[in-house]
Amino acid sequence: MFTKDDLKQIEERGSDLDHVKLQIQNFEKGFPFLKLVEAATPSGGIIVLSKAELAGLIEMYDQKRTEKQIVKFVPASGAASRMFKLLYAFLEISSDPGEVANAMQASGDLQSIHTFFNRIEDFAFARDLDGKLEKKGRSIRECLQNRDYKSILETLLLDEGLEYGSLPKGLLKFHKYGEDARTPAMEHLAEGALYALSADKKVKIHFTVSPEHRKKFEDHLNSAAEVFEKKYNCSFEISFSEQKAYTDTIAVDPENEPFRNPDQSLLFRPAGHGALIANLDDIDADIIFVKNIDNVVQDNLKEDTIAYKKALAGTLLKYQEQIFNHLRQLDRTPTEEDVETMMDFVKNELQIKRIPPLNTLEEKTAFLRGKLDRPLRVCGMVKNEGEPGGGPFFALNQDQTQSLQIVESSQVDFSDESQKAIVNSATHFNPVDLVCGVKNYKGEQFDLTRYVDPSTGFISQKSKDGRELKAQELPGLWNGAMSDWNTLFLEVPISTFNPVKTVNDLLRPQHQ
Repeated sequence: MFTKDDLKQIEERGSDLDHVKLQIQNFEKGFPFLKLVEAATPSGGIIVLSKAELAGLIEMYDQKRTEKQIVKFVPASGAASRMFKLLYAFLEISSDPGEVANAMQASGDLQSIHTFFNRIEDFAFARDLDGKLEKKGRSIRECLQNRDYKSILETLLLDEGLEYGSLPKGLLKFHKYGEDARTPAMEHLAEGALYALSADKKVKIHFTVSPEHRKKFEDHLNSAAEVFEKKYNCSFEISFSEQKAYTDTIAVDPENEPFRNPDQSLLFRPAGHGALIANLDDIDADIIFVKNIDNVVQDNLKEDTIAYKKALAGTLLKYQEQIFNHLRQLDRTPTEEDVETMMDFVKNELQIKRIPPLNTLEEKTAFLRGKLDRPLRVCGMVKNEGEPGGGPFFALNQDQTQSLQIVESSQVDFSDESQKAIVNSATHFNPVDLVCGVKNYKGEQFDLTRYVDPSTGFISQKSKDGRELKAQELPGLWNGAMSDWNTLFLEVPISTFNPVKTVNDLLRPQHQ
């Protein structure tokens, strides 16, 4: 199946043949569905805070964070092209201004096109767009009056204009601030200054970016940091990483044979955000906040975000302290009573159920150490109002214990009516709002790659050069890649979730 040139290519990518063969076996066998037990809800599995509890956790975090190294981790490599999918479709069919009404109808979303052009001056990028058009002897208003929609879209999306169709989402102007505007990347700096100040008085933020956009991110954020350091009286330490080549997965043809490029080299593809567990593993910090690049709001709406980020971190510190105390007790000689107290904690606080029969003190202590001594994450959960996202569930683990998991729809067997019913009973979903503890009770970093469930990957149908292929994604960063972490779910308000999936989402009140 593999030639000497293939083996050299695999080695140069930092991978090994056994790893690639395993990926091909995954194509052949497929990935098993996760077995759901029940949905996690406020009546069981999701912590709901009172006002007093919220205030207490915020106070705990504010008191202890001066002792901690904190990093804000932002996956930011995603291109913004999907934001403009409808505009691209319209651009392709709107070359004749006289047929614009028909083009709008043909686009499949007449109202969204209308809204975009009717409110175009409300976008934070409108000033830049007008400036680019003026260089061509036009303006936004003149183009609208003349029904010259093509000039507007080409100037917004294409390389000779603002390049918004090819730039990463983090570098687009999202929000107006008087005569100024901010990108999502800038809003993450502002957020970080408000809740992620480390013991050394620095705000450390790590962005994962694509290689072709790294220089633009570096230039943009180095410039922005100077402004925000003065505004918030802090210093920023901004770092970047790219998805590692060895995490790419091999592509195969419909017969599960390696897909080959015209030069007969193997085709490897980026393996989705789950590959970023390797980047996260490189971060040296006591507390790591994880949040998507596009989930940001303007300053006047940040209050809930700041409060609940601190509450998530306070919850992490609260439970981490208890876990560490139990592990230190296990290092000594725990009594039967000590062990039963720990077992109650594992069952009732960490929500680990279906524990197998454990007959001796040695069996119990070994089980407890195995379950307690692992990374910890606290995940924000918002009430489900129809937005896409992974849901909070109790699921069976490979060792047949039951624990809390974030589950994506691709992991569920919807042909099984009982599993479908469990999904339909879910009340909340995860907006990618996590706080992670990645060090053990001795202050040593966990090897995060040891806590991935490799059976939770995903296979998709793609094409290249007109030929069909199958691609494989690694277990998602916040589901399968963190499957063997200890997990807690905390309800957070919907006001903390404001993603931008289409350009018109920027017209929502949260972004105006």
